[in-house]
Amino acid sequence: MYSFLKWYLSLSIVLLMGFQSGLVLANGEEWNRNIKCPRKGGRRRTVDCKSILVDQSGHGNFSSIQSAIDSVQPYNKYWTCIYIKAGTYREKVQIPFDKPYISLKGEGKKLTKIVWDGHESLGQSATFASFADNIVVRRISMVNSYNSPGSNNPRAPAVAALIAGDKSSFYGCGFSGLQDTLWDVQGRHYFKKCSIHGAVDFIFGNGQSIYERCRIQVLGNELQMGLPGYITAQGRTDPNDADGFVFKECEIIGSGSAYLGRAWREYARVLFYNSNFTNVIQPQGWDAWNFAGHEDQLTFVEYGNFGPGSASFDRVKWLKRLDWNAMIQLISITFIDNENWVVNQPS
Repeated sequence: MYSFLKWYLSLSIVLLMGFQSGLVLANGEEWNRNIKCPRKGGRRRTVDCKSILVDQSGHGNFSSIQSAIDSVQPYNKYWTCIYIKAGTYREKVQIPFDKPYISLKGEGKKLTKIVWDGHESLGQSATFASFADNIVVRRISMVNSYNSPGSNNPRAPAVAALIAGDKSSFYGCGFSGLQDTLWDVQGRHYFKKCSIHGAVDFIFGNGQSIYERCRIQVLGNELQMGLPGYITAQGRTDPNDADGFVFKECEIIGSGSAYLGRAWREYARVLFYNSNFTNVIQPQGWDAWNFAGHEDQLTFVEYGNFGPGSASFDRVKWLKRLDWNAMIQLISITFIDNENWVVNQPS
């Protein structure tokens, strides 16, 4: 299995050559059906990437996103590029584990949206669920509308996106919900220039993930009686596990107030690096939750952050301080270029 970094670099070249040269543009330029995609195994040889157009108006290959995904052959060895025209797609979308090498691209996170209102159970509520390895999503919003702003529905876990496959990346995407918005379940993931909305544990799971230049919006006004929210709930279960959440050059805005995170599992690990904190951040910053008395096992770190919410005078006394070498290991792309990660099943 080739490394995540080689995969990431080769795919970046593909995206620069294909996506930025008119492959999928909102101005209606023709879809390029001859894009070259990296072959499984990281070999230099390239093949034509199969392309599929989804258009609700009936002018594409399919009118629903799930139908397009269903058309991909199981255990496919080459990239399939699915272009999704602007529109609100009211459907649940799932990429099963046996359909890797899929690239989804919309026309903008404000223009291409997948919306559902699942809330019956945490595991079944996700609007978008991806279980396959090697998935790339661009310029699409995933929305769980059950607790949309102004809704009278009782608050419940309602997942917008569940990401459980390895080597998955999201660029310019939106994730909207209230509680448990983004379930970063497990695997190595990269999020860049995404927006994530929620109030309670709205980025949670056991993922080994970097969030770079993302906008995180706290919907604190949607909580009753001025209760504080929680941005993260990370689930690392062993000090030797490689997983953790790294937020790099992000912006945290919103209403009400929220903790940066609370410990979902006993060795939770979260780092906020060089990020802009507005005054939405609770002064204490972090909550040990069910692991009070075992704070020494938690790795909650802040480094180089700025803005009115970054003042650490009232931060919890057990906030970790890492030396620069340890910090570099977390903020570098090598954090998600590590083949020795441990799979932890959510419970």
